[in-house]
Amino acid sequence: MEPNAALEIVRRGDVVQIVLNRSDKRNALTRSMLESLLNVLQNLPATTRLLVLAAQGSVFCAGMDLQEMAATAELPDAANIWKSDARLYREVVQTLFLLPFPSLCVVQGPVLAGGVGLVLACDLVLGSTAASFALPEPKRGITASIVLPLLKYRIGAGPAGFLLLSGQAVNSEDSTRLGLIHRLVLSEQLASSQAELESSVRSGAPRAVQETKRQLLAAIPDEIRREWDLAVTLSGEIRGLPEAREGLQAFLEHRVPNWISMADPSNEHGKS
Repeated sequence: MEPNAALEIVRRGDVVQIVLNRSDKRNALTRSMLESLLNVLQNLPATTRLLVLAAQGSVFCAGMDLQEMAATAELPDAANIWKSDARLYREVVQTLFLLPFPSLCVVQGPVLAGGVGLVLACDLVLGSTAASFALPEPKRGITASIVLPLLKYRIGAGPAGFLLLSGQAVNSEDSTRLGLIHRLVLSEQLASSQAELESSVRSGAPRAVQETKRQLLAAIPDEIRREWDLAVTLSGEIRGLPEAREGLQAFLEHRVPNWISMADPSNEHGKS
């Protein structure tokens, strides 16, 4: 499969840059876009020494395309499609995470939901002061199940819990403090800082860099892979619940979700 128009592939010698190119939709990830991204990641040239992930527009990535998700809810085989979608997203994140050479993510603006997983899967994260991170999935009646294992691995369970449970965005300074961004620069310095980082990575001996990445991958806890397998099932199941339908519909209608109507009247928890 050839990359679709929502992805731009730029090759600079042994550096390959993938650019999310759907800025009119805040680079929201569609099924087709994820399929193309996976195809590119699985077929990178053998000579690649560095993979760069970047995005056009003011938003790095708004996560999954919720309009496509809502349309899927109307299909008779929605449950199977959602599980397939979750598996596809997991495979994209996992493939990016396990690349045998370094990856650099250049974050020029806000990152939400599934977009956070793409950033976390990269080895190096360069961010501008306009960047922010948020995992608002529960506000949409869904979960960030596939992002969670990587988030916990990268920044620890405590900070991960704050992001996952509060749904609040953290600004660029707090993102750097938490470890979501490794180097923070002014927006106007992003391009020059990217070039500097690319040069720095490529200044290392190819075999030494590759071996270092191999050792880093060997240190990854096996539980991440197990958690990802469980997350695929959980993510698909959650999307089929009434809360997910209400959350997605509320988002599309620009209103506050009515969670009270979703409550189970048989639930006696908290009553005296």
